[in-house]
Amino acid sequence: MPIVIPDSLPAFKILKKEGVQVMSEKRALRQDIRPLEIGLLNLMPNKVDTETQFIRLIGSTPLQINFTLIRMTEHVSKSTPMEYLDEFYVTYNDIKDQKFDGLIITGAPIEHLPYEEIYYWQELCEVFNWTQTNVHATFGICWGGMAMMYYWYNLPKVQFDRKLFGCFPLDNYNPTSPFLRGFSDNVYIPVSRWAGMNQDDMDQTEGLTTLLGSKETGPCLIEDTKFHALYIMNHFEYSTETLLNEYKRDLAAEDIEIQPPKNYFPDDNPELIPLNKWRSNGHLLYSNWINNIYQTTEFNLAKIASERTDGSTK
Repeated sequence: MPIVIPDSLPAFKILKKEGVQVMSEKRALRQDIRPLEIGLLNLMPNKVDTETQFIRLIGSTPLQINFTLIRMTEHVSKSTPMEYLDEFYVTYNDIKDQKFDGLIITGAPIEHLPYEEIYYWQELCEVFNWTQTNVHATFGICWGGMAMMYYWYNLPKVQFDRKLFGCFPLDNYNPTSPFLRGFSDNVYIPVSRWAGMNQDDMDQTEGLTTLLGSKETGPCLIEDTKFHALYIMNHFEYSTETLLNEYKRDLAAEDIEIQPPKNYFPDDNPELIPLNKWRSNGHLLYSNWINNIYQTTEFNLAKIASERTDGSTK
C-alpha cells in the first residue's frame, strides 16, 4: 500500500518518478481501511529535502499511511516560504488534540546551542509530553533524539572539536531486536554532526538500550522502552548526494574548517562520484519501525496511549 500525501506536494512527483508508492488524498478516501497515522515534526531549515527523504522511506512499506507534516507553532523558517508552510504543514497547536500511531521528530542544525536557549524549546518540551498521551511510538532523529534524551533523562550532549562527517561502519549490538530484523552484523550510515551522546550514559540509564553503535562514532540507534521511543544519532534517510551537498556548502563558508566526508567518496577522492552504502538498511529500519507500530498500535485511534498510567510525563 502507498503513503498518502497531497498530489501537489513536491515530493509526490519526485517519489512517483522513483517508483515509490504514493497516493493522492482523493484516491485514499475511496479505500475502506484503517491507515496508519504518521506525523513528521520537521525542524530542519530545508523542509522540502527533509520531508522527501522521510516520505521515501516511510512510503516503502506495504501499509497505507496518512502522512502529516508538522511544524513548530511559533517558528518562522528562513529557508522555506510561509506560503509553502501554510499549504502543506500544520502547526503543533493545530494537531495537539489528535492521536498518531507514530511521530518522527527531525534534527536541527543547532547542536552548538544549549537546549534552553532555543526559542521554541518550551513548546518542544510540550510536544515531548504530548507524545506520551497522543502518540503510540516516537522516533527522534539526530538532534531531535538528543533533545528527547536530555528532556527525559537529563543526559547531556557531548560537543566535538571537529565535525563528525562521513559514512561510518556500525556494529549491530542486538540482532534479535525487532527494529534490526534482517540487519547484517556491520552496516554503514551517513554521519554529520558536531555533537553526540556518551555510551556510558546509555549503559547507566534504565530504559535505554543501544542497538547500533561504534567506538568511533558512539551510540547510534537507541531504544527507549520507558518513553516508547527510538533515537538515532545518524542519517539513514540521507540521499546519495546529501553529504556531497553539505561538503560543498561548508567549503563555501570561510569560517568553517572542513575535511571531505570520510568513507564516502571512492578512495576518499572528492573528485569521484559517491556510492550509496546505506540505502537498503535505511529502508529496512523504517519498514521494521512501521511494522512494529502496525502490530502493536490500537485499531481505535482514540485508545492510543490510554494504557499508559505510569504518569511518565513531566
